[in-house]
Amino acid sequence: MPQKVPIRKEEWERRLHEVQVTKNDLNRLIMDYLVIEGYKVSAEEFSQEAGLTPPVDFESIEGRMNIREALQRGDVEDAITRVNDLNPEILDTNPALYFRLQQQKLIEYIRQGRIAEALQFAQEELAPRGQENPEFLPELENTMALLAFESSKSAPESISSLLSPNQRMKTAGEVNAAILESFSQGKESKLVALLKLLCWGESMLEERADFPKVEFGEGPSRR
Repeated sequence: MPQKVPIRKEEWERRLHEVQVTKNDLNRLIMDYLVIEGYKVSAEEFSQEAGLTPPVDFESIEGRMNIREALQRGDVEDAITRVNDLNPEILDTNPALYFRLQQQKLIEYIRQGRIAEALQFAQEELAPRGQENPEFLPELENTMALLAFESSKSAPESISSLLSPNQRMKTAGEVNAAILESFSQGKESKLVALLKLLCWGESMLEERADFPKVEFGEGPSRR
């Protein structure tokens, strides 16, 4: 293995300082992050302070966050209603997303022990969609398999995980991404994408050189 090239801290910092990034570019990155992640109040304040025109209507941010909160508390019907209020074409043109929401609704029935309603809902709403779109069947079968176990603890992780808060967050994330796409916004903030690129670049450089690593602190709390 070839010896790694050492890069001193002073040299590394000098090279970093040579990279020119304008304040306007940084402000736009911050604004993009606040909008994508749903920090409505912070986005409004930052827009005024930085003199930036927001890329979307701030009310649409609040709408997205209300939908996310509805899904995270398990109120799928409220989330569907709010999505349709924002833009009915989102679900009309995305059968996979609508199936995901219906699947989440079935999971909530099972979570609440409303087994008869869960069976009826699966038969009337989800089974026909599975017949029209066979790719949905494995997810439907996994969800229905929850009924075969006395408790989630006795079920395999691939099945019991459907009842975890992470499943609600996953569904909420997919809906949020679809709404952003309908507004011609990126599904992921540019700042997060840049950080991923930075981590990838560091991992590639680490194979050839010893250099000071970038340290990340904790992010701000949601306002």
